[in-house]
Amino acid sequence: MFRKVLIANRGEIALRVIRACKEMGISTVAVYSEADRDSLHVRFADEHICIGPPAPAESYLNIAAIISAAEITDAEAIHPGYGFLAENDHFAEVCESCNIRFIGPSPAAIRSMGDKATARKTAQQSKVPVIPGSEGVIGTAEQAVELAHKYGYPVILKASAGGGGRGMRIAHTDLGLMQAFSTAQREAEVAFGNGQLYLEKYIEKPRHIEIQILADKEGNIIHLGERECSLQRRYQKLIEESPSPVVTPKLRHEMGRCAVRVAKAAAYSGAGTVEFLLNSDGRFYFMEMNTRIQVEHCVTEMVTGLDLIKEQIRIAAGERLSLSQGDVVIRGHAIECRINAEDPANGFRPCPGKIEALHLPGGPGVRLDTHIYTEYKVPPFYDSLLAKIITYGPDRHIATRRMQRALDEWVTEGIKTNADFLRRLISTDSFQEGNFHTKFVEEFLEKQGA
Repeated sequence: MFRKVLIANRGEIALRVIRACKEMGISTVAVYSEADRDSLHVRFADEHICIGPPAPAESYLNIAAIISAAEITDAEAIHPGYGFLAENDHFAEVCESCNIRFIGPSPAAIRSMGDKATARKTAQQSKVPVIPGSEGVIGTAEQAVELAHKYGYPVILKASAGGGGRGMRIAHTDLGLMQAFSTAQREAEVAFGNGQLYLEKYIEKPRHIEIQILADKEGNIIHLGERECSLQRRYQKLIEESPSPVVTPKLRHEMGRCAVRVAKAAAYSGAGTVEFLLNSDGRFYFMEMNTRIQVEHCVTEMVTGLDLIKEQIRIAAGERLSLSQGDVVIRGHAIECRINAEDPANGFRPCPGKIEALHLPGGPGVRLDTHIYTEYKVPPFYDSLLAKIITYGPDRHIATRRMQRALDEWVTEGIKTNADFLRRLISTDSFQEGNFHTKFVEEFLEKQGA
């Protein structure tokens, strides 16, 4: 097992990794930008090193600075968290070349699954259903139109190297597709340095279901059930839960087997997530694989009793999985709400600034993952995520009621958050009944006149 781990991230995920390491008896090193000097992950790590100015490109994306910090502190491994360099195959290769263990999959697995078109091919070869669409990347708008005629409108263009909704455009006509192609190509080039696109038949109002997998370096792979991630705005998830209110044991088994097949084909090791779209008729299609820990990993931890960060670390250290598929039991229900520093009344505009007063929710069945505190200054340079509230109960009804209570208890002064918006969202009849889809939030906002 490692003696010392450096966490190449910030905020709540950095603090989450530090906590897991402390419980495992592993020393920790925090890296931070000048804007995060007063962050809790810096305070609670055993050692800390400033790696640059606030801009991510000069700090949390600065591979040379992070590797130097690891070498200076004699860190044996680096945990990338999520975002930043977590799915950067070059960073994983640099760690490897410097004899520092990257706590994640191999560079080759990151590369094959990170390219969406390649991941799609891998799923097809593994006999996993995929959404009808192009066999690989498409070179011209004319090719896109030809495929749209084959599969029928609407269609969606996606960036091959993309994620988070960038480089994605939906088209309903030939003219719209021609215009969308150049727009999506430019956006993908700016966001990812890669303008390649692929095309899929657009599935209207599906559910977004993801399967958590764990794989060791000896080829043992298990899945830990599903997470329901359909409640999202502009492709950014807001509320997640496990298990999904619509996934039956049979469907869970089928989706889990498919997720394991994709991971096996990619020679995957570590924690990963295979994402699917679930149609209203019960058919599911492979969408992509995330080669890192997810923001929403907490709900899986609550219903399985596993610590996924510790599992990541053990796998990276060369240990075999400590459990088989038959040992995985899902108990109860968990829901997660992402609290962001943003103003829903003004187009969800980011709201950085100083937290003048703060009251955090607690009580039975409530878990809170956060890095904020009273008088903490939320910087304007990074993701707006402030906290994750996770509630657990023996069933979905109790988990939901606990979430309503927890959101009522959330108080911040000095900045605005989306807590009240989330409270209204989960109080709708549709949420209470488990009757929603990926466009539900947009429809909710339209009804609210937002």
